[in-house]
Amino acid sequence: MDAGLSFSAADLAQTRFAVSPMWEVVTSYRIAAHLPDSAPHGRWAAQVRPRLVRAGLDRGWLSLLVPGLGYLADFLNPTPAGPFPTLAAELDAIRRASPEDVRDDLDTLEGKGVDAARLRALREDPVEVLPKVVDEIETYWELALAPYWARIQKVLEADVFHRARQVAEHGSARVLSELHETVRWDDGTLRLVRRHCALTRDQAGSGLLLVPSVFAWPRVLTRSVHPDPPQLAYPARGFGSVWEPRTTVATDAVAAVLGRSRTLLLTELDTPPPPRSSPRTAACPPQASPSTSSPSGTPVSSPPTAAAAPSSTPVPPSPINCCIREGGWARGFYLLDRADPRT
Repeated sequence: MDAGLSFSAADLAQTRFAVSPMWEVVTSYRIAAHLPDSAPHGRWAAQVRPRLVRAGLDRGWLSLLVPGLGYLADFLNPTPAGPFPTLAAELDAIRRASPEDVRDDLDTLEGKGVDAARLRALREDPVEVLPKVVDEIETYWELALAPYWARIQKVLEADVFHRARQVAEHGSARVLSELHETVRWDDGTLRLVRRHCALTRDQAGSGLLLVPSVFAWPRVLTRSVHPDPPQLAYPARGFGSVWEPRTTVATDAVAAVLGRSRTLLLTELDTPPPPRSSPRTAACPPQASPSTSSPSGTPVSSPPTAAAAPSSTPVPPSPINCCIREGGWARGFYLLDRADPRT
């Protein structure tokens, strides 16, 4: 199925970007619960899935609301109020979802083959059951995403700043055409090919919300619920770098000037590409295109354990960081555990 979303001047004016924790929840859950061998997230899924099974999340509400393919419950992805909503804000919006909207989503899920009997409690009393759904999402977040959120968030925010800069330099049409191979801009219409769900302006409100996702690859996902603006979740630029190892040996030239500790700190800031350019950093090469290969042969080290997400304001790149990136000396980010003590 192909889909076409028409745009007026007002729709273009209301097109914006947002980093959504809930989009990462639903896209990552689909991989961990239903597609654990999916590259390039296979290592992550292999470590996370046993935690989900022990917590019963493989047979809970998320397993019903986020099937392995096709439609997922729209009320799980409320429209963010700003570019960097918190998980708590999105969960509050889910708690407040109207019973009518919830039941409409359940009708669609049942039409796609989800067991109606298992959805009965949510259908009969959404106000009572939605807090339980939210509790399950919070548990999933702590087990599957919180340990890795710092690096995931860094890639997502870098994508937003990069594409916002591209809009300023080249215009919206070019940016919309470069989101994904199945998305193109054609004479005032955003066309999407090979779609499971329709996306038309009649089904949604004005504007467009563009949401980068580490886990959406290899497709784009959409949400179309009137009167909210349509949402389009697409693979974030550089999403493959999330699971890349960091180099443990600094270059002698930089280390001789700054010292080993400071050089290693700078290499941690190397990827993804900086959100802003200055005259001294504008020459830095762009981040490589998203990788589609599995990092299965790469040694793995321990993940960060802090659950709190960092500030949404990226750290400006330094000139020496640009120098490191230009020379190709180092890459950032931790990989996953070789032997996860929680699995």
